[in-house]
Amino acid sequence: MIKSTIVIPNYNGIRYIQACLESLYSGTAKEFEVIVVDNASTDGSMEIVRDRFPQVRLIVNQQNTGFSHAVNQGIRASVTPYVILLNNDTQAGLSFVHELEKVMDSDRDGKIFSASARMISLYDKDKTDDAGDYYCALGWAFARGKGKAPDRYTRDCDIFAACAGAAIYRRELLEENQVGLFDEEHFAYFEDIDIGYRAKIYGYRNRFAANSIVYHAGSAVSGSRYNAFKTRLASRNSIYLIYKNMPAAQIVLNLPFLIMGFLIKTLFFVRKGMGKDYVSGLVRGVSLSMRPAGKRHRQKFDKVRFANYVSIQMELWRNLARLFG
Repeated sequence: MIKSTIVIPNYNGIRYIQACLESLYSGTAKEFEVIVVDNASTDGSMEIVRDRFPQVRLIVNQQNTGFSHAVNQGIRASVTPYVILLNNDTQAGLSFVHELEKVMDSDRDGKIFSASARMISLYDKDKTDDAGDYYCALGWAFARGKGKAPDRYTRDCDIFAACAGAAIYRRELLEENQVGLFDEEHFAYFEDIDIGYRAKIYGYRNRFAANSIVYHAGSAVSGSRYNAFKTRLASRNSIYLIYKNMPAAQIVLNLPFLIMGFLIKTLFFVRKGMGKDYVSGLVRGVSLSMRPAGKRHRQKFDKVRFANYVSIQMELWRNLARLFG
């Protein structure tokens, strides 16, 4: 039985897409499906997929609809128990697919929503790119282990959210009457923190799969770690993420931390020469939260899940210690 469908969003990924697909098909797992969702590429990468990998299902968009919409298209087209999301600028380790499936299969109660692979820098294999994502009371998301030695992260553990650049999800929980699909209002950035957050509100767990390894180039689409597009979009989404997932009382509880977090980030981006981009993104985040499109996705507080909110809050505070530890 085929357990997993691998969904790869692609936008002008001609430098990476062939190596990405070749690494998947040379791995130990042989039974899986691959869907590439192309977001109106103009560099010939779509043609490479079509001509050299006829076994891949190709979904072609006429415009760049963003990461969230693209992966949702792939998820909707899948029928397997699991969906694996994979960035086009990655190269999968030999047992990448098998080890992700192994973590999900080990969960007899179906309480694991997602599992994140161990991402290692493609160009500096002595450095970790991401060992699962954390989110803290400052309103900051950060990659566990970023820049540190990969051999420090060899054990599976719970994380706040899986990095959607290389992660597996239980497909039935992505249906609308469950956790739901990725929020397309995000377009890109923070969409994986958001969906992991939602899963935790519903009482599900997110795991780090240490033995599933993938090598990641990083910033292949946006062009650099810091740029105006990414800064505006990420800061917008950081506000939207808080609005839609935290009940009003929890926002008030965290407000001193959140104000401090946004002030520090503002000063940081001012020094980078992108202060206006960051602040304009925050304003757009407030605007999005107040519009019908944003309000539609706000999670309604349910006292039945009160214990889950308490657990999340404790984690937000613990992750402050992890951030500065």
